[in-house]
Amino acid sequence: MSLAALHAGFSRHVGDLKDKGVAKGEEKVIAAVLPPRDGFSERYVLDGYGERAFLRLNSNSYLGLSLHPAMIAAEAAAAEKFGTGPGAVRFISGTWSPHVELERALASFHGRESAMIMSAAYATVVGVLPQLITRETLVVSDALNHNCIINAIRLSQPSDKVVYPHLDMSALARVLESAKGKVKRVCVVTDGVFSMRGDCADIERIAAICASHEDAFEEGIITVVDDSHGVGAFGETGRGTEERTGGRADLLIGTLGKAFGVNGGYVVADATTVAYLRETVPLYIYSNPITPAEAAAALAAVGILDSAEGRTHLARLRSLARRLRTGLAALGYEIIEGDHPIVPIMVRDTARTSALVAHLFDNDVLVTGLNYPVVPKGDEEIRLQVSASHTDGDIDMLLDAVRRFR
Repeated sequence: MSLAALHAGFSRHVGDLKDKGVAKGEEKVIAAVLPPRDGFSERYVLDGYGERAFLRLNSNSYLGLSLHPAMIAAEAAAAEKFGTGPGAVRFISGTWSPHVELERALASFHGRESAMIMSAAYATVVGVLPQLITRETLVVSDALNHNCIINAIRLSQPSDKVVYPHLDMSALARVLESAKGKVKRVCVVTDGVFSMRGDCADIERIAAICASHEDAFEEGIITVVDDSHGVGAFGETGRGTEERTGGRADLLIGTLGKAFGVNGGYVVADATTVAYLRETVPLYIYSNPITPAEAAAALAAVGILDSAEGRTHLARLRSLARRLRTGLAALGYEIIEGDHPIVPIMVRDTARTSALVAHLFDNDVLVTGLNYPVVPKGDEEIRLQVSASHTDGDIDMLLDAVRRFR
């Protein structure tokens, strides 16, 4: 059938999204990066906006490593040595030495036996979770889990799914108690840091609750944590929500595309589980890995994070996030307390959220507004994301612009 016959429906759908104010719209294209100067961090030039230079406060690059000289040098050297692409999937001829070295480093960094890298954290969640869930498995999920977890559960076709209220550990315990005798296995899955709010799951409590109930299930309880926003941004040494709250997940999923500043995703677990996943995850088996050069850059990032320099970056990140939260609260804005570099301004109104995003753009600041249905009605917000590469001057520039919003 010709696509022309579908165009009217496509256009109506996009139009409906625009009418609701939730269309992603035309993408802004970064054309150049200007170096730091005069007490401010790097600035970004956008196609179509002349020489205007923007402060970027909507990036996941929490440690600013994507512009780190050692990272760039590692990627360039690996590209010179291995070429620009892997050339095949892993099990054919697409495994290169930087992939193996990176997997060893990630496993060691997280204190696990083994690691498996994939093309993205989204692909990791969607690929891994269905391999842990059978038709005799109950899946238990936090209400604010990321879209990748939601879609992975849909693909998994479990016996049943229960969504507990956000961070409600008493509700989690009740779900597990009521499931006894009904299923063989339970899979409890949660974000580590919740990407819209910057708050986090209490991994220690989740692990303890699961441990107290798992003997009632023939195949036990599996805990899976997607800590893509936690690793490299949370904890004294950047080991994420596990380090910040205590406890340990059976499987931990992370990303290379946020704090590590590169591209790709990964899972760490015991060696037996990872060996099983290598043989069963379609998005690993049938999809190319990240490039050898990206793997080399990510390996450099792990080394930087797990060093005195990394701890300095993390301390700076916490200081800047604290400065921003304190400043916003002093201006009378509602925030969510915490020490994660995701700092949401809870506007709680779609029109006002959009207006504040536009105002900040007019003042050369890039931020992300989140409106319904991306977030529930009444939870509309501006999501600010701090980077260790930011400066006190950057934070003060933002606060001054927010102060002038009416």
